[in-house]
Amino acid sequence: MSPQASADPEIKRYLRDLGSSNPDRVRAAREALAALGAPALEALIAVLQEEEDSLRWEAVKALRDLGDPRAAPLFIRLLLEDPNPGVRWLAAEGLLRLDETGLRALLEALVHHSDSPWLREGARHVLKALAARGHTTELLPVLEAMDGLEPALTVPPAAQRALDSIFGHGSTA
Repeated sequence: MSPQASADPEIKRYLRDLGSSNPDRVRAAREALAALGAPALEALIAVLQEEEDSLRWEAVKALRDLGDPRAAPLFIRLLLEDPNPGVRWLAAEGLLRLDETGLRALLEALVHHSDSPWLREGARHVLKALAARGHTTELLPVLEAMDGLEPALTVPPAAQRALDSIFGHGSTA
């Protein structure tokens, strides 16, 4: 892994520890990076370029725990592109933790990328959980569209209606 992702020596050390074979060291590094908050954000984003699944996994866990709304577009990108289903699941969990910010980012992504089965898979998890917390009326039609015969065609208008209803008319990415 390239620890040059940050000039801060403490952050570099934690990034190196994310790749450790010692699970306690990895957990401690992940928790420390999440606790650092904003200063660790860019460094964690850089780690997501790594090919090693375990490093991306740990970086996404730290980003999820950090709970920074600026990570929402990153979580969406991971849902769309990351080949590792575990990393995508953690990205969905990150969106879930962001609550309204995550919901908005996810609905906007569904308007534009509903042809992605990976995005829909993560979206289903997030939308079901958020529907249970509220916005059930707005989110159920999106979930139903995802379960329909042509989700690539039916999800965008359902997601747009949910966006408009929850966040105001004309809400788009």
